[in-house]
Amino acid sequence: MGFFAVALVLFWIKTYTIYKFEFNLGVSGAMQEFLLFFNPLSSGLIFLGLALFAKGRRAGIWIIVIDAILSFILYANVVFYRFNSDFITIPTLMQTDNFGSIGGSIADLAQMHDLLYAVDIILLIVLYTTIRKGWSVSRIQLRKPFMVLAAGVLAFTINLGLAEADRPQLLERTFDRNYLVKYLGAFNFTIYDAIQSAKTSTRRVLADSSDIVKVENYTKSKYAEPNEAYFGKGEGKNIIKIHLESFQSFLIDYKLHGEEVTPFLNSLVHDQEKGFTYFDNFFHQTEQGKTADAELITDTSLYGLPQGAAFVTKGSNTFQGLPAILGQQQGYTSSVFHGDGKSFWNRDEVYKHLGIDEFYHEAYFDMSKENVINYGLKDKPFFEESMQYLEEMDQPFYAHMMTLTHHHPYLIDEEEASIEPAETGDGSVDRYFQTARYLDESLEQFFNDLKEAGLYEDSIIMIYGDHYGISDNHNRAMAEITGEEITPLKNADLQRVPFMIKVPGVEGQGINHEYSGQIDIMPTLLHILGIDARDYIQFGTDMFSEDHKDFVPFRNGNFMTEKYSYVDGKYYDNATKEVIEEPTPEMKEMHETVMKELELSDEVLYGDLLRFYTPNEDWQPVDENEYFYGGPDDENGKVEE
Repeated sequence: MGFFAVALVLFWIKTYTIYKFEFNLGVSGAMQEFLLFFNPLSSGLIFLGLALFAKGRRAGIWIIVIDAILSFILYANVVFYRFNSDFITIPTLMQTDNFGSIGGSIADLAQMHDLLYAVDIILLIVLYTTIRKGWSVSRIQLRKPFMVLAAGVLAFTINLGLAEADRPQLLERTFDRNYLVKYLGAFNFTIYDAIQSAKTSTRRVLADSSDIVKVENYTKSKYAEPNEAYFGKGEGKNIIKIHLESFQSFLIDYKLHGEEVTPFLNSLVHDQEKGFTYFDNFFHQTEQGKTADAELITDTSLYGLPQGAAFVTKGSNTFQGLPAILGQQQGYTSSVFHGDGKSFWNRDEVYKHLGIDEFYHEAYFDMSKENVINYGLKDKPFFEESMQYLEEMDQPFYAHMMTLTHHHPYLIDEEEASIEPAETGDGSVDRYFQTARYLDESLEQFFNDLKEAGLYEDSIIMIYGDHYGISDNHNRAMAEITGEEITPLKNADLQRVPFMIKVPGVEGQGINHEYSGQIDIMPTLLHILGIDARDYIQFGTDMFSEDHKDFVPFRNGNFMTEKYSYVDGKYYDNATKEVIEEPTPEMKEMHETVMKELELSDEVLYGDLLRFYTPNEDWQPVDENEYFYGGPDDENGKVEE
């Protein structure tokens, strides 16, 4: 029991230390501070207490083993959090196929002081080998381990009661995992997450056709009439959709060492003769799925899931996305270009359900050593080699070009870096500008190639950022870069990503200040092509419409509007940056609307509800068996009958 007590105290100290120094949990007030300190106790009592049921010296061994397992779980969350500002969930663990491609990121995220997190395990091993000879070989009286477990349950009950008092409906509204860990602890969150994952797996079985009705009623009530100046103006035009990896909008017009970081993108924003409209209040809305979430949102106008990536956990769902709609309504050929493995994020399966005709993955590109860095093919050879496939595609086409080089940890060969790194002392932040410049140069090269091939003038060109590149774990360095303190509101502001679009024959607007997000891309593009978005289940609205709904929900329940924002449980005045102590009924109603919208989107994905919905009489459900994505010497795309 003495050995158990030492293990419990060491475990408690380590866990609390990690909470304080590794996680940015937004603790405020004495109650939250107390709960953060208190919540490791119940986990330690229950999990380490299980070892006391072992016989004699085995109990000591099991205490060490269980402590080591708990420490591994905790440290895995530390590494995961350093990049994602989030915690590992069961759906995340299902994405193990992706882990092989992120080895460089993991190595970059590990730090020397992490070795200190193993000190308690070493101390326990030394202590055990020193004192085990004096231990009885008999099992201790069973009432003792049962009392320990009872104490753990009591501690958890007290913990949960105090948490619910400070944060009502904590377990009912769980979009923000930071809240759960702050109030209940990392280990209790893991158990809760496992229970929730088990519950969501049954939702598809229990769903029926009546469940889609309330979703349809909501999305139709939110519908925004198209802008006549844009409606149908892009019909029959090729669509080139360029995905900027990890690109945040603060890079636009940013100067480092007196140089523009992205001079080419800046020219698209400011030179109206180039015909682009740039939305400077456009936000990403991704969660744990990051890039995969961005793909899902932009092609379906559904939100990603609160946990894991829908591409992985719900990849076999019925979808009614842009590729299939454009193919059926206007005869478009759809394709995705990505210089990485075809199974990454389960793309080779989910693309079939989206109705994507052709998938150009790493087998189609020269993946020699000089062309590859970090996650896959460098952007310059990627765009250069993609041209031959673009020129061969049947027109009109919908081509989704996915860049890769500008991805954490932002590695670039010295000879290809055309701007010096920043000087914050934070490697990820400092290199971020170098890979952004490389991406900018890649885009300029690609535009020139499109013009030479005769594809530029007659194509709708859309450029968007997929998710943040610099998480709030780098606030110190980002404060140097932005010249501002990174408050919760400022961090939300930094979730802006670029969105710009050129429609042939339509004069660009220059900079448009409308608040919008990735969820709005699909209905906007449908209206540009002359397809009424009203028929489809979509949570976004046309960004060019006078009726556009300009509130932008984030996946964790926060949201932004033009005048005020809701971040981490507080309302802010966007003009003054101050907390609004007494929010208006309108603000509270908006919060309820955001929560309802996220919940309805979740119901669609968890219940696979689109299998019960027919958009119009011409709609044909996508048959995934008609698609196969091989290599250059095999079939690729839709298999002709």
